[in-house]
Amino acid sequence: MFAEPLEGAPQNLKAHYKHILEVMKIMKRLLTIFAMFAFSSLSMNLAAQQTPSTQTPSAQDPMPQAQADATNTQQSARSFEGRIAKSGEKLVLRESSTKASYQLDDQSKAKQFQGKDVMVTATLDSGTNTLHVVDINAMDTK
Repeated sequence: MFAEPLEGAPQNLKAHYKHILEVMKIMKRLLTIFAMFAFSSLSMNLAAQQTPSTQTPSAQDPMPQAQADATNTQQSARSFEGRIAKSGEKLVLRESSTKASYQLDDQSKAKQFQGKDVMVTATLDSGTNTLHVVDINAMDTK
């Protein structure tokens, strides 16, 4: 009566044990795949959050950084009218309409216009009150 079920028990246990091992292997593979997916997603998110200042220009950029800076400078440059005058050891532009004085970053270009009315094409650095000179032209005095 008990002999028959006991004889079959080891065979059933072996099959059941094999099945458990196969399921565990599948679960390990699934866990490995899930972990790789999670890490790759995390690394893509971190890469996407990098600030542009830390990213290097790619080879596909149509305009190198120096060229882009020069273009931006020329686009934001405007005209200032006034007289080139000495202020201490430096030449400055005393604007005629506002009576404001601006330091000039290109002293050698300004030197030939000292004491003359000029139109300066430049960008203004309002933090330092400095004109970054693009061009200086003498004004016609009539």
